[in-house]
Amino acid sequence: MTPFPSVPRGLWFEEFKPGQSVVTSGRTITKSDIVNFAGLSGDYNPIHMDVEYAGETEFGKRVAHGLLVVSIASGLLLSTGVLDGTIGAFREIIKWKFHQPVYIGDTIRVEMEIMDTRSLKGNSSGLVKMGLRVKNQDGVMVMSGTLAILVLMQPDKVKDTNE
Repeated sequence: MTPFPSVPRGLWFEEFKPGQSVVTSGRTITKSDIVNFAGLSGDYNPIHMDVEYAGETEFGKRVAHGLLVVSIASGLLLSTGVLDGTIGAFREIIKWKFHQPVYIGDTIRVEMEIMDTRSLKGNSSGLVKMGLRVKNQDGVMVMSGTLAILVLMQPDKVKDTNE
């Protein structure tokens, strides 16, 4: 049996332009997400794990780990397909801010906008800076920041760019 070739469906570096944007689908945060993330990360802080403890805090109930929500936001961005098969590497969190807590049962979405692009000499990828706004089901911004991602150049453009 001959396998189908892997064909990237995401955008190549040359196709990203400042101002382009996309909004992801939603994803609801569950108790299982929090328990599984605690097991992976080793972060068993009672604000995430203990209903009674969390109920006595300013939040009034358990909150999701901030880094769990960042990870889910990253997955939501990838699920749009704009980087499917064309992402080279996650390079940098340039800045990130946690605005509001995310609770069990909240549904988050990510609004992404291309801020800047820069080709890298001698490389088969370019740097794409993305502004992200993570919002809950009520449209409240819970996180925001800027990421730098390496995105592959079109194979036929690599030689021309690097000469």
